[in-house]
Amino acid sequence: MATYTADINWQLRDGEDFLKGRYSRGHTVGFDGGATVAGSASPHVVGKWAVPSAVDPEEMLVAAISSCHMLSFLHVARLAGFTATAYRDHAEGVMAEIAPSREAVTRVVLHPEVEWQGTAPDEAKLQSMHHEAHELCFIANSVKTEITVA
Repeated sequence: MATYTADINWQLRDGEDFLKGRYSRGHTVGFDGGATVAGSASPHVVGKWAVPSAVDPEEMLVAAISSCHMLSFLHVARLAGFTATAYRDHAEGVMAEIAPSREAVTRVVLHPEVEWQGTAPDEAKLQSMHHEAHELCFIANSVKTEITVA
């Protein structure tokens, strides 16, 4: 079993009014390997109190799903004897209402593009490898969001 950590840090700034909701949602997200990224609530959620240039939790979820799928796919491709030389994805997450006043990221669509050296898998094999990668992906196994590969 492994343990993963993230350190979240936020602080009220001078002139902000916490009780009226007039405060920046900007914060930092630190990871155990040393990387730190700027975090915020989504501008879609809190408007001007968001930091648009920062990463919001919904984006981090979509990125985690995409990254995990890629890493699982590269492993599956290697075991199948194919050599991937590049992998790109433009992942899209959809937020939807799941009950009155409750929303969730209900769907994530991955759009992977893979470059190959030598023989590339045919379409059926490619789809099979993406399916296997999805089954192996720790993050996909951890969420109830619908995840599809387009």
